Amino acid sequence: MSCCADLPTSVAAGGRPAARDEISIASRDLGRDLHQVELAVPGVHCAGCIRAVETGLMQVSGIEDARVNLSTKRVSVTWCGERAPDILDALEKLGFPGHLTGSDDARKDPELGRLIRALAVAGFSAMNIMLLSVSVWSGADLATRDIFHWISAALALPALLYSGRIFFASAWSALRHGRTNMDVPISVGVCLAFGLSLYDTIHSGPHAYFDAATSLIFFLLIGRTLDHVMRERTRVAVRGLVQLAPRGATVLREDGRRDYVPIDEIEPGLHIALAAGDRIPVDGTISEGTSELDCTIATGETAPRRVETGSGVQAGMLNLSGPLTMVASKRADASFLAEMTRLMAAAEGGRARYRRLADRAAALYSPVVHATAALTFLGWMLAVGDWHTAITVAIAVLIITCPCALGLAVPIVQVMAARRLFENGVLVKDGSAIERIAEIDTAVFDKTGTLTLAQPRLVSKDASDPHDLAVASAIAGLSRHPLSRSIAADGAAAGIVLSDVVEHPGLGIEARVADSVYRLGRAEWALANGTLEPNLNTVLGRDGRLAGRFTFEIALRPRAVDAIDALRKAGLHVAMLSGDAPGPASEVAEALDIEDFAASLLPAEKVARLQTMAADGRKVLMVGDGINDAPALAAAYVSMAPSTAADIGRNAADFVFLRDGLEPIPTTLAIAHEAGRLVRQNFALAVGYNAIALPIAIAGLVTPLIAALAMSFSSILVVANALRLKSGELARRPVSTAKTRTGPRQVALEPAE
Repeated sequence: MSCCADLPTSVAAGGRPAARDEISIASRDLGRDLHQVELAVPGVHCAGCIRAVETGLMQVSGIEDARVNLSTKRVSVTWCGERAPDILDALEKLGFPGHLTGSDDARKDPELGRLIRALAVAGFSAMNIMLLSVSVWSGADLATRDIFHWISAALALPALLYSGRIFFASAWSALRHGRTNMDVPISVGVCLAFGLSLYDTIHSGPHAYFDAATSLIFFLLIGRTLDHVMRERTRVAVRGLVQLAPRGATVLREDGRRDYVPIDEIEPGLHIALAAGDRIPVDGTISEGTSELDCTIATGETAPRRVETGSGVQAGMLNLSGPLTMVASKRADASFLAEMTRLMAAAEGGRARYRRLADRAAALYSPVVHATAALTFLGWMLAVGDWHTAITVAIAVLIITCPCALGLAVPIVQVMAARRLFENGVLVKDGSAIERIAEIDTAVFDKTGTLTLAQPRLVSKDASDPHDLAVASAIAGLSRHPLSRSIAADGAAAGIVLSDVVEHPGLGIEARVADSVYRLGRAEWALANGTLEPNLNTVLGRDGRLAGRFTFEIALRPRAVDAIDALRKAGLHVAMLSGDAPGPASEVAEALDIEDFAASLLPAEKVARLQTMAADGRKVLMVGDGINDAPALAAAYVSMAPSTAADIGRNAADFVFLRDGLEPIPTTLAIAHEAGRLVRQNFALAVGYNAIALPIAIAGLVTPLIAALAMSFSSILVVANALRLKSGELARRPVSTAKTRTGPRQVALEPAE
């Protein structure tokens, strides 16, 4: 039975059938007669837009859910029934035209270029008109004054038509669909100032306010551009996850043929051939062969996992060493990698619903300014009966209350905070994250690569003959195993000639040097009599006898203890969620005194843990580095990743720290708190300025030009306050006063395979 009633005939028959069919084809079947599609909506730029789109779409018959992702400017729509409702037509009527997502969405951001060009035009016009205004206000004679006014009008026209259209288009779209926004009073003020100035120029009036109109546009565009830059530094991790999936796979037919099949055509039960270096295309089971897999995407651990007949594998894992044959158990759209992608998209969409301080302030600004300007005009008309005077005072009210300071209050502080963070080794990817990280009460860490260094470190090597160590280095240089890479990086292999090199998946590498056969790998394989010592790590065997031994360990990141203690001192609850086995996870937790930890977690389980914390009212900072951490990084209230993280992990995080140690985490928290304090001060300055300036403007004591200068002064005041974040005691304050333990705790690796 359908989960909802059939669509009305008028809806089903109307709209754009071709577009509706394309949406139906591009949709994903969720079961129970539900379908979901993702559409690009470039016009979404604030919390008000999110509410308008989601509320409007939910009123369309058949649509069950609509979620907007502000970061990626996309909307995910779920509907009931085989055929899609006319979603594109509904978006068009709401004033937010949309289209199916595609490869064109990855192109360079066109909006930033448009803003910069508009800013340049407005700046050129404003500066030149100001120069002419100086001469007019210095007492130019009537003829010269009129000429300067006409030149100013000509200079203001490009700023009005080209630069101002950014505000005009937004204001018109809002009004056309029965809404209002900050751009409406801005557009009204600019147009009235220009129109009245043109009227006075035509009638040789003593005053014209082209400088006020162009300065208004210029200062507003500065704030709009800064805000856009910070908003558009967003995550592209979903695309990165999709790129991990191969485009197809080699399928083994019953008659012995090998066919390359696109990924979407792989069905459960098909036998797939995998060469070394191939990624697993879909979930399945190994039916033939032995090899090692890089399972970072699933567990986050760098140590390869040995697989053999009967072992389960998941999409996205990388086959490292030997040929394999697997039997597919799921389609590509139901695989582990597809589920990871869906988790990422859902998590990003949820976090994008965060309402920034500027958005919340903007919701109150527009109606107040409209009402004040209208009442001012009516009051002066009743008082003096002169429309010219009344409209001049109303324009001054609109200009003096212009939200330049309000628009700059947040982005200028975020830009300065981003600079301060960069000086401390932290990159900011999302401006709103600076607000969010200041609100956290819980810090959750991944283990491998986050609390510990990702690359295993060779701490000891022992061989009676230095030549054997050189042979080991030469053999290790031929392997992709992380332990082999550590051996190769630590030694020199000059002059060693290897022959008959064979890699045995899960065991090690065998090679011949002169008349001797060397084996580097597991002790029970490399030595004729098996393991000689219970704690033996990777060994080098020569003709079955022990020739060398190598011991590895994974160390905690530098200053990990201090950083964790600093977070506790800041009042945060600290936890660890790891995909590693319980033994290694508990050792790291004990070394850092982390009592709340969980091991052997899959990506979906990490996301579920974070969602449970959020449901309990916690605001969580997630710190992780692996591909498997990407959904959790996106699902958390705010997230960080080290620069050594996988590309997808870095893209999913709001912050990326560039240093080996963990001290950037508490430092980021401290700077974010300071930035939040300055933002609140900026809002107080903007409100205080309006509280003083508005009555003066309503009383008719300022002209539009003086109003523009006052507005500019308020913007400069806000910028100057934000610059205080650039230096001061906070930057030099120690990260932590916690006691430092003697040496980092080392976690020994299990014997290598």
